[in-house]
Amino acid sequence: MTVPSLPLKGRLALVTGATRGLGRAIAICYAKAGAHVIAVGRTQGALEDLDDEIQKVGEAATLLTLDLRKGDKIDGLGPTIYERWGKLDIFVANAAMLGPLSPLPHVTADAWQHVIDVNLTANWRLIRTLDPLLKLSDAGRVILVSSGAAEGRYAYWGPYAVSKAGVECMGKMYAAECENTPVRVSIVNPGATRTAMRAKAFPGEDPMTLPAPEDVAPLFLDLARPESAIHGDVVRFRDWREAQSVAAK
Repeated sequence: MTVPSLPLKGRLALVTGATRGLGRAIAICYAKAGAHVIAVGRTQGALEDLDDEIQKVGEAATLLTLDLRKGDKIDGLGPTIYERWGKLDIFVANAAMLGPLSPLPHVTADAWQHVIDVNLTANWRLIRTLDPLLKLSDAGRVILVSSGAAEGRYAYWGPYAVSKAGVECMGKMYAAECENTPVRVSIVNPGATRTAMRAKAFPGEDPMTLPAPEDVAPLFLDLARPESAIHGDVVRFRDWREAQSVAAK
């Protein structure tokens, strides 16, 4: 099969947490592949910096400053996109926060709620408001970002681990609900990646031993392609990279 040089040409992609780390790398990767990116982030200045990078590859982005704790703002997103574009082809639910790393009995109610609101509830609201638009696409693609912490094997990762386990469960259920539609849903476990969140969680780790966000972004490109058939699965970056290496030999 011949792979087009711009595999996302003419497609509309919304990426949350797009101003830094993995989200930024995904947004730029998608723009290079020809997509128009709706970049969602918390700060206008960081979004403008991203826009400068996207313009360098000859594309334009739509910048959206959004606090994912503001449910009413999320709920209005779907109708706004419909009014302007009439559909959405790709949704990447990347935004997340680490929250406190401490024993569960020491986590405050406010800290717990903050992490759950951003990492889990916001993604449910986004799915709810974007679902009709994704189903108007000929090949809607939803990519949720999970973590190895979702397995619940590590002490002190309470709110973050629970939120990511919820994301995985929600993604699998949404995939089952989309079985007979043009929408395909996947969940990515990027593994240890050279990001600010990882540095905060493991301050003694040498970041240069980890894959950069730009190394992981091509996996998200593969899953966003209209021809991708992966659906309802958790895709681990390490496994994908090994498969790519074998295929290249």
